[in-house]
Amino acid sequence: MTPEEYILLYEKFVSGHCTPGEEKQLMEYQDAFDLQEDVHNIRLSKTDQVLRRSLYSRINQSVSNSKTRHLNSSWWWAAAVLLLSTGIGIVFFKQNKAQTIVNNKVGQNLHKPILPGKNTAILTLSNGTNIVLDDAKNGVLAKSGKAEIKKLKNGLIAYTDDDTKANEAALNTITIPRGGQYAVMLPDGTNVWLNSQSSLTYPVAFNGAERNVTLKGEAYFEVAKNKQHPFIVHTYGVSVKVLGTHFNVSAYNDDNEVKTTLLEGSVSLTKGHSSALLIPGQQGIASSQQDKIITKTVNVNQAVAWKMGYFIFRDDNIGDIMKKVARWYDVEVEYKGTPPTKTFGGTYAKGKDINELLNGLELTGLIHFKIEGRRIIVMN
Repeated sequence: MTPEEYILLYEKFVSGHCTPGEEKQLMEYQDAFDLQEDVHNIRLSKTDQVLRRSLYSRINQSVSNSKTRHLNSSWWWAAAVLLLSTGIGIVFFKQNKAQTIVNNKVGQNLHKPILPGKNTAILTLSNGTNIVLDDAKNGVLAKSGKAEIKKLKNGLIAYTDDDTKANEAALNTITIPRGGQYAVMLPDGTNVWLNSQSSLTYPVAFNGAERNVTLKGEAYFEVAKNKQHPFIVHTYGVSVKVLGTHFNVSAYNDDNEVKTTLLEGSVSLTKGHSSALLIPGQQGIASSQQDKIITKTVNVNQAVAWKMGYFIFRDDNIGDIMKKVARWYDVEVEYKGTPPTKTFGGTYAKGKDINELLNGLELTGLIHFKIEGRRIIVMN
């Protein structure tokens, strides 16, 4: 796929007209170029800058000459996508309102700029010792028996265990603050990516009949296969049981529900006396108010967009959107007046300035924002 074809496909994706196969192709292409390598510190060469200007001009020309796009409603919304491999931004505007987002800042914030999140986490060992992972040097961080905890070159935390009799009761917890994200490889080889304001508690060795971990917040799991020892995620009364699969769990306490989205394999959900079995492409929703699990088919790319470096909104209300913004940018949100009941959509790069996202939402004409220090004031 050429860069031009990639841009056209992304334009189709943002407009909401991609088929499931095209969306899969798009995400696979992203992975191939390792867009997560350093999404917050992209440095473009002069050649890339010339390419960016050329392609951006071509995109603007094609967008302005095309028909107005619609997405499940009669009004158009703004969406901004940063193509991280070349630093190219694609911006779609509200009909008859061609504005430049880059120079249209939301209010005037005289304080320090609100920067996007970064790789940061705190590892708490079984003896209570705290290790700030973003400050720690690469190499062995600590030992628990013969199990070594290492920080690898890419920032990943990994466990090596040569002691088959290691104490499974010794628990470690990795905690991600607001404005952070991190990845860890558990002792069994399971890879976990943790979103902002999340924590995962797990043993330094999995020696029992089950591999049990406890999650608060959101995480994407790629579970190492082991049919004899099921992997179980416990979160707010919900148990997510797998043998080896890829899935995302969103379980923030202020969301009042646990959402489990399956990408590969199978997942068994249990809450109280209710249970459900998910197949790829399905999401299980367990409410904190009752022992009931609802299953539905969803766009899995939206559920894991955070891991890919994006916000993807599809018919989301402003309250849900601002929760994600607050966690990632580490800001407080205040509402003045009654928030709009209409939903919003768009795709935004998480590594970009917060103003781009807020300006994109403002172009709908339904919402306005004001920045005061680290507080975002939402006004209708």
